[in-house]
Amino acid sequence: MLAVAHVLGLMMAFFGLLYVLPIGWSLAVRDGAVADFIVAGLINAFVGLAVATATRRFRRELKPRDGFLLVTLSWALMSASAAVPFMIALPDLSFTDAYFEAMSGLTTTGSTVLNHLDDLPQSINLWRHLLHWIGGIGIIVLAVAVLPLLGVGGMQLYKAETPGPVKDEKLTPRITETAKALWFTYLAITVVGVVALRIAGMSWFDAICHCMSAIALGGFSTHDRSVGFFNSTGIEVVLALIMVVGAINFSRHFLALRNLSLRPYRTDSEGKAVLTVLAGSVALVTVLLWLNGTYPGFAESLRHSFFNVISIATTTGFVTENYENWPAFIPVWMLFMSCITCSTGSTGGGIKMFRTLLLVRQARRELKLLVHPSAIIPIRIAGVAIPDRVAYSVLAFIFLYFGTILVLTFAMLATGLDLVTAFSAIVASINNLGPGMGEVGPAVNFEPLTHIQTWICTLAMLIGRLEIFSVLVLFTATFWRR
Repeated sequence: MLAVAHVLGLMMAFFGLLYVLPIGWSLAVRDGAVADFIVAGLINAFVGLAVATATRRFRRELKPRDGFLLVTLSWALMSASAAVPFMIALPDLSFTDAYFEAMSGLTTTGSTVLNHLDDLPQSINLWRHLLHWIGGIGIIVLAVAVLPLLGVGGMQLYKAETPGPVKDEKLTPRITETAKALWFTYLAITVVGVVALRIAGMSWFDAICHCMSAIALGGFSTHDRSVGFFNSTGIEVVLALIMVVGAINFSRHFLALRNLSLRPYRTDSEGKAVLTVLAGSVALVTVLLWLNGTYPGFAESLRHSFFNVISIATTTGFVTENYENWPAFIPVWMLFMSCITCSTGSTGGGIKMFRTLLLVRQARRELKLLVHPSAIIPIRIAGVAIPDRVAYSVLAFIFLYFGTILVLTFAMLATGLDLVTAFSAIVASINNLGPGMGEVGPAVNFEPLTHIQTWICTLAMLIGRLEIFSVLVLFTATFWRR
């Protein structure tokens, strides 16, 4: 435990360096928040260095179980650290709401309790979106990439942080180089996205913030009306493309850039399934909006369907329209899509497409075995036989996923919320989506929730971002048994 505390202290001290960015921006635009970030940064650095120094003699190579503890505690601790600027700059904000906002940022959920976003100091808005950008690829991968002197087991941390089958797919011989490769790819895509949004008509500030939010599949915006503020088809198309890129396994992007080839995408059956599901859903919702007469013509129906379906399905959470006013089937379908659409190794949340494909093939195999009980029928994805152990792991994950939703939904109902709000808030939180339905729908935010309801959603965001196992394993007797 003390060895983990030493690494947490170093990470917290490093996290304090990130305050340089909002401090620099605040100085440049003179928004009056410089002192707030300086104080927050100093507190962060001082506490981090104090913890690291006090536990220095316990420094050692971390074991695999330490990796899970470090991952969970780091997200919880960094969210508390990231909440400090909100509490200083916005004195009316409670610690509960400030922590929720920070956790929502780092977990790339995008739910917010803040109103009047247009009037916030630019540096505060930049900090919110920077949290998205950091959380998108993973604060642990960042630490392994730039802090090799930590002396921790890099691969153990990478496996604890990275979901799905990509965790065993080394892009480079060393895990540190793998982390650096992923961050280089992430940064390159972000730069291209910022330039594209600027060309599409955003200001540089809005382009930077919204691109960081889009590539992380976060959903924070600098405006209360979200992307609807711009009322621009060009901006919506660019953001939608960035969100699709963020929903694909980042190892594919790296391999494509390194080899200057599209082959990594052509051989990615999971990515193909993501694109197929997105295209099919956009077509379905477009037709429903058109036939229902929600918009004057087919073109306008396609425009709003294209952006909002991609945004919700990829667990981003940007909106241009209040889709709760659409036919009832559509918002429920979009919420369901957020559960399954994103690839493993992407910045999105939910079950992930790989697990969905595996479950479909598992069900198909069981149907065949009813007819041919003696047959040996392996589950194959992209032509590769999936070991039964992986299939069992996926089944366990699905059980825990829906079990967690059920338990937390009942907890929300016990606080007095209606069923639609309670269920959608938990699904949106555990999928790291952002908007739900009812009192937390796309036209409002999470500000009306009570403190206990806010903490329940905060817990759901953390569990969802770390893919359930990494958090729940800490509550088992086996984990703590020597």
